[in-house]
Amino acid sequence: MKYETQRIAYPFFAVAMLLFALQIVFGLLAATVYVLPNFLEVAMPFNIIRMSHTNLLIVWLLIGFMGCTYFLMPEEAERETHSPLIAYIQLGIFVIAGVGALVSYQFGIHEGREFLEQPFWVKVLITISFLMFLYNTSMTLLKGRKTAINMVLMLGLWLAAVFWLFAFFNPSNLALDKLYWWWVVHIWVEGVWELIMASLLAYLLIKMTGVDREVIEKWLYVIIGLALFSGLLGTGHHYYWIGAPGYWQPIGSIFSTLEVLPFFAMVMFAFMMFWKGRRNHPNKSAMLWTLGSAATAFFGAGVWGFMHTLSFVNYYSHGTQVTAAHGHLAFYGAYVMMVLAVITYAMPQLRRVQPYNQVMNMWSFWMMTGAMAFMTFTLTFAGVVQTHLQRVLGMNYMEVQDQLALFYWMRLGAGVAVAIAAVLFLYSIFGKVKEQVPAGGPQLAANTGPTV
Repeated sequence: MKYETQRIAYPFFAVAMLLFALQIVFGLLAATVYVLPNFLEVAMPFNIIRMSHTNLLIVWLLIGFMGCTYFLMPEEAERETHSPLIAYIQLGIFVIAGVGALVSYQFGIHEGREFLEQPFWVKVLITISFLMFLYNTSMTLLKGRKTAINMVLMLGLWLAAVFWLFAFFNPSNLALDKLYWWWVVHIWVEGVWELIMASLLAYLLIKMTGVDREVIEKWLYVIIGLALFSGLLGTGHHYYWIGAPGYWQPIGSIFSTLEVLPFFAMVMFAFMMFWKGRRNHPNKSAMLWTLGSAATAFFGAGVWGFMHTLSFVNYYSHGTQVTAAHGHLAFYGAYVMMVLAVITYAMPQLRRVQPYNQVMNMWSFWMMTGAMAFMTFTLTFAGVVQTHLQRVLGMNYMEVQDQLALFYWMRLGAGVAVAIAAVLFLYSIFGKVKEQVPAGGPQLAANTGPTV
């Protein structure tokens, strides 16, 4: 760790991981309701559980992105972060907003729009916190070195803030509401967040492979070009059945099909760079999460997205468990795994020790990824059965749900495995360090004092 202000990332990572754990808890509760419908029906209805689960995902990922930015920006800009005080204040504001939203949901206080249920005052606090974050990191960038990585990263973060503003626009017409609602939800996760993911991936590849920056930056430009080209008009695959003009069916089908390309490019990018570069980096677990993120994102966001993105397929499959299968693996591969990869890479440096607990970290990778893959296959099979029985044969919705009970039990089992893997990951990152060796090597032990 070259710059002292990189340590700002530590509290961001700690808060993100706490919310990550809470998200998994609410996910397990939601999965339990699917198999035991009366579970917590009075104390916490299903819509509140699901709302908490999905909102925690968005909040902890945003905090994770902030932590990743505060860690890599000083190195990329070759200067200390503009204002550590602003960083800590904006984290506090964001935490207050997140906790306030979560508590509000438990009392039925929300705006009812999926993923954007936050009360108005929470949205205002999130906006203030994000603007403080953007000011702090942008000033760091402007006063320091400009690289493709930090420029693309900041472009993605600024665009995320711009499109977040549509969360405040809530028209009374339902079709119009959905039209603009996707400008936040879709353009975030299938557009500008891909820029954030690609820049984080490029940063890790430079650090762990030793491949020349120029080579990696050329790949980065190709990926972000594909992401923006396909992602913006690819939003049209959400406009098929909401009352939008019919021309969105061919536009949505064509451009959302092209959304596979940036994720395929990321897979090729990651594996080629590791093949070309040195493969002897000491942080093997960070390498595993990095490669795993690129590969899993390709299958979750690319392949599973393509499976039901064409309008004549989506006519039958939209709103079924096929959508849930795609959503779970896409979010996990593209964003969850990438943040976990950066945390795995950064934490040994933040704690000033050599990479540690790597075997446990790798166990968490394989358990979590295997469980998410199993969950995805389970939900995919459930969605195919649901589509045929409900949309083709015309069976009653609740009758179909009874037919899917076995799949829901398997999904719950996969969720338990994810929770166990998450515990292993958290302990491997924040737990006791066996090898009390400074990151600079044994020769520095006398000068560094006790490890954190």
